[in-house]
Amino acid sequence: MDIREALMTLTNSYGVSGQEYNLHEMIINIFKDYVDSTEIDSLGNIIFFKKGTNDDGFKIMLAAHMDEIGLMVTKIEDNGFLRFAEVGGIDPRTVVGQEVLVHGSKVIPGVIGTKPPHMIEKEEQEKSLKLKDMIIDTGYSRENLIKYVHIGDFISIKRESMLLSNDRMAGKSMDDRVGVAVLYDLVKRLNSIKHYPDVYMVCTVQEEVTMSGARTSAYSINPDIGIAIDVGFGYTPELKKSETLILGKGPGITLGGNIDNTLRKQLIEVAKEYNIPYQHSIEPGPTGTDGSAIQITKEGIPTLVISVPLRYMHTSVELVDLKDIRFTSILLSNFIKNTKKINYSFVEENLCY
Repeated sequence: MDIREALMTLTNSYGVSGQEYNLHEMIINIFKDYVDSTEIDSLGNIIFFKKGTNDDGFKIMLAAHMDEIGLMVTKIEDNGFLRFAEVGGIDPRTVVGQEVLVHGSKVIPGVIGTKPPHMIEKEEQEKSLKLKDMIIDTGYSRENLIKYVHIGDFISIKRESMLLSNDRMAGKSMDDRVGVAVLYDLVKRLNSIKHYPDVYMVCTVQEEVTMSGARTSAYSINPDIGIAIDVGFGYTPELKKSETLILGKGPGITLGGNIDNTLRKQLIEVAKEYNIPYQHSIEPGPTGTDGSAIQITKEGIPTLVISVPLRYMHTSVELVDLKDIRFTSILLSNFIKNTKKINYSFVEENLCY
């Protein structure tokens, strides 16, 4: 299975934060021929393991979250319409008119509706849409709908990914099934090289709501190095180039207070040595990724964050360039191949007392 097919399979599957168990079998089947062992922990993280050549237990953990943003049933109206709330960061402007799947005791298709524009007062037209003003119409009466759907059931946006020109793909849940695709391409590369570290590749749960999957898996693994693989804001004309990443130009290597500067420099040295394109992603504060959770686990873990450029984040048409996935996995495989220890060097004048 190549990157294109893997990403298509990953993004056409459904797993809202808290519902990632739907993805377990599919993801394990994609990875199983390339790893030494597989574990699903108590929270639902999938932990793939590749043994290194070391005899001292030196470990690298790479995390990519498999959950996606979605919705949840909050009320079943007397007329059969569903009210709902967001799971993760949903932009209300993007969900009107969408097809959805309600994951009850059976999967129920529906559509998200709101008032026709002809019937909206002028002052109301100038206000932003709110989820509380929208409904899901399944066609069912309340009497029949409550046989299958209950408050708290998850709802996902129904969308199949599509291939575009220039090796690009658009669809839902690219954030962060793209990261899972990077891990898949990476593990295939690791099978053809010798690497010193033991490598733990974790498909984490609940990043979009709490980052708890990264926190618990990092606590269990306790790696020497942590790397979060996520997506970064892709450039479009209405955005500033200085705040975005260009599609097709390689991953963004994050700079910021949450990032281990020594590891970042080592990663850039690897990119330069092997002529792998990369970009800088500036995050002065928290990164909003699994990296923030990994970094503060136990006594603290030196952590990197790598971002695959992505347009239209948190919509159902997130768009990526497949070349960036390959560039990211090539960079990581060479970093792992060349990493035996963290090359920290402290000099007295740099220490604070």
